[in-house]
Amino acid sequence: MLYFLIFHYGALFGNALAFVDYVPFLGLVDSEWVGLTNFQQIFGDPQFWNAVANTIVIAALQLVFFFPAPLALALLLHSLVGSTVKRFVQSVVYLPHFLSWVIVVALFQHMLGGAGVVNGWLGELGLGAIHVIGNPDAYKPLVVVQLIWKECGWATIIFLAALSQVVDQQYEAAALDGAGWWRRLWHVTLPGIRPVIVLLLVLRLGEFLEVGFEQFFLQRQAVGPEAGEVLDTFVYSTGFANGEFGYAAAAGLFKGLIGVALVYTANRVAHRLGEQGVYQR
Repeated sequence: MLYFLIFHYGALFGNALAFVDYVPFLGLVDSEWVGLTNFQQIFGDPQFWNAVANTIVIAALQLVFFFPAPLALALLLHSLVGSTVKRFVQSVVYLPHFLSWVIVVALFQHMLGGAGVVNGWLGELGLGAIHVIGNPDAYKPLVVVQLIWKECGWATIIFLAALSQVVDQQYEAAALDGAGWWRRLWHVTLPGIRPVIVLLLVLRLGEFLEVGFEQFFLQRQAVGPEAGEVLDTFVYSTGFANGEFGYAAAAGLFKGLIGVALVYTANRVAHRLGEQGVYQR
């Protein structure tokens, strides 16, 4: 409770920076009040809209490819009969979560870089090198693959917990009625965990523009800001690197308001589908 009060609710007061020309030496109270000037500037800034476009594309790719990946992995793990094998596989797929993004990015550069392992093998076979690291066209799929490799195993925990609550008698009854594996999955497993899927989807939509910082900050220079700039790195570069704190706060507040609108809309859709969502009406 203290964590959320201090670092989440307490931090909301920092949004006042978006409406002032903040000077650290003067403080928030004595800095000049500029109203919506910072918002007018960011809305007229092509670099801001470039960061928004990159963020939306990456977030959409994450939603389409990363969100269902833990569910699919959880279903595969749940289908394993041997508990020893299941625990071993779970331990292996959890491990990348505990690696920092610095190590993950370094591993991918070592494997897919210009002088990496893959290009070394291709050179030995007499084939041409592939350009993945540093290629702006491959950057967005690459960061999604990195996210899946790092976080897919850890994200299965909630789905596995939900799958453990599905009553085994339902599978037995479906099997007696002649339902195969696909029918049992479609009519027993997925309906049993649908509330959890809807809840996680609503929460994920609320963080739609929250694609991350460290992963993109570490690789932004390799592909350039045109392809690698996202909202979080834009806020960092404008606020801390350039000292435009009010300008950066306006961009961050814009991202937060979009997240609130997405959570509200997704929750209304969940209610229409008969699910509870994040909160009840």
